[in-house]
Amino acid sequence: MIMKRNRGYKAQSSFELLITLTIGLAILLPIVTIAFIQISSANSSLSAIEAQQASGKLASIATLVGSEGPPAKQVIQLSVPPGIRYIYIGTTSNGVGHEIIFVISSPSGLSYITSYTPINVTGNLGGIAATGTYLVNVTSFSSCPTAPQVTCVYMSPVV
Repeated sequence: MIMKRNRGYKAQSSFELLITLTIGLAILLPIVTIAFIQISSANSSLSAIEAQQASGKLASIATLVGSEGPPAKQVIQLSVPPGIRYIYIGTTSNGVGHEIIFVISSPSGLSYITSYTPINVTGNLGGIAATGTYLVNVTSFSSCPTAPQVTCVYMSPVV
């Protein structure tokens, strides 16, 4: 008879522990979910800020090299943040234009980070899409490689 009582108490203790753990998990699960959403949002914001800094750096160096005129050239170190899908120089078809555009993935879709430069720029940095540090040639031309009738600053990765 004593053995039966102990088994009943053991089952009751196990059941009480199971209820306590279930309630604890029910409380912690939403908190953990909210924390992961906040971390994802913070990482996306950080990538956008780093992309803005990188595009601003390219724009300022392009303006400097363009103001010096041909055959000015500078090699810069460009840090590409995570989430970059593509980098457009000039226009979204890499034609001659006045913008440097970083396309970045975010939880809400694609974001376009743009920096303006007062001089004509063109180039092809589309191959740089992985996170890392790259060397980029920034060269002033009197006859642009993609549009020979205009002067421009051409950007290309160092190979």
